[in-house]
Amino acid sequence: VPQLGSQLPPRLAQQPWHLLYSTARDGFSLRTLYRSGAQPDSPALLLIRDREGQAFGAFSASAIRSSSGFYGTGETFLFSFCPELKVFRWTGRNEFFVKGDVNLLMVGGGSGRFGLWLDGDLHHGGSQPCETFDNETLSHREEFCIQDLEMWGLA
Repeated sequence: VPQLGSQLPPRLAQQPWHLLYSTARDGFSLRTLYRSGAQPDSPALLLIRDREGQAFGAFSASAIRSSSGFYGTGETFLFSFCPELKVFRWTGRNEFFVKGDVNLLMVGGGSGRFGLWLDGDLHHGGSQPCETFDNETLSHREEFCIQDLEMWGLA
């Protein structure tokens, strides 16, 4: 979280963050992640480590929640630590920021590809270059197994 501080919108850079959800503490469940979410207008930071030890994730200016359509703002971004921090910001090409239901959470999209997706049991996910963020694949592979996942929100 400290390494990402300078990448956050200026209004959030000095705010205290706290852990809302952790697979180590709360188990592997997208439903539980949604229930652990902060207030609707509170930003969220998803941090993921895959089984190969690669760390990456997403920042959403809105709480991560179940939705029928895409939501969010152009402040949303993807990031990877490979080996140093790389941040992939909104390109302006579409507004496919975040969408989630009980089976799938997606961040970024376009042409049938998702910048980041996580399945309902939070064991598997994937990352592909997408139009929303013009990102690289965040993990070493397009599909990965999740070792740890945390969601942070403003205190």
